[in-house]
Amino acid sequence: MDDTSQIQPPASFADLFRSRAGVLKTPIAEVVARYELCEDLACHLVEQAQTLYHSGNSSEEGVLLGFHSALAAEGSVVTAVEAGWVIQRLAELLEWKAPRLPNGTESA
Repeated sequence: MDDTSQIQPPASFADLFRSRAGVLKTPIAEVVARYELCEDLACHLVEQAQTLYHSGNSSEEGVLLGFHSALAAEGSVVTAVEAGWVIQRLAELLEWKAPRLPNGTESA
């Protein structure tokens, strides 16, 4: 990634923007901006996920899949693959098992 940026997206996120040959297809500034949005979103959802889970209405997987469905919907601020990454990151932050996501939305 770019040495001039203080924010270095993890490889799992940067890979969403790479070609099969490993070349970044998107300007680094845009990748960093998208990473910041997705990381902030995942962090923001932690408390909401815990609240939903502890209210007894859903399982860990159900909570994560519900958030994924909303994030991957048309008109969302994130793309479908970014939504997959957000859910994987949210599961990591919660220390929950990441669910299997629908095809085309899983992070790299």
